[in-house]
Amino acid sequence: MVSAHPHSQGKIAAFFDVDGTIVNATIVHYYVRFRALLLPAFLRPFWMAGFIFKIAYYFFLDKVSRTTFNRVFYRNYRGMDAQKVKRLAREEFDTLLHSRLFSSALERIHEHRKRGELVVLVTGSLDFIIQPLADYLHSDAALTVQLAEENGRFTGELITPPLGGEEKAHAIKAFSLTHGINLTSSYAYGDSRADLPMLRCVGHPVVVNPQKTLRQIAVASGWEIQDWT
Repeated sequence: MVSAHPHSQGKIAAFFDVDGTIVNATIVHYYVRFRALLLPAFLRPFWMAGFIFKIAYYFFLDKVSRTTFNRVFYRNYRGMDAQKVKRLAREEFDTLLHSRLFSSALERIHEHRKRGELVVLVTGSLDFIIQPLADYLHSDAALTVQLAEENGRFTGELITPPLGGEEKAHAIKAFSLTHGINLTSSYAYGDSRADLPMLRCVGHPVVVNPQKTLRQIAVASGWEIQDWT
């Protein structure tokens, strides 16, 4: 339960990371789904077998730097038909996101909205993937990333800063400045160490489904911990 408190000067917002925090998915899940659906059925097993060899590399890269991982991983989209992928993101919303939503996350979002607080999604996932979720949740804003397009196809390069680590905190601070949000009275929800800068820039950080190191940091810092399934 979110505790009520008097509103101080400025609006109050709840900033939610998406992948791993309110949905049980990652940017890898989304890409694999799109790529598989765009391939002829007989080629999918062969493509998947080749892609699996990359997983260890991506896992290592993510541990080193979420920002670098995002930039490198999104190059997998190079050459893909932008309109077809965007159409799939809408058509596959239930499979990709809706069916993977944590029910406790929905309850927490409802509590914030009921109190008149802004709900803002902050994620390194792509804009066209997150927009259907933002619409479903009736969120007030979604801070996402965007891929460049050329001749109707993705180039694989981001045209916005990747939102991981410090970039998430910068995005939240910039959004708060332009929307009159009091960060000291606001909330942030995250599930990974890459969310630490985001969690530290608000007065009410909430750690969701943390692994050992993040849980230790949360306990030492006196932060709220939630285990959502």
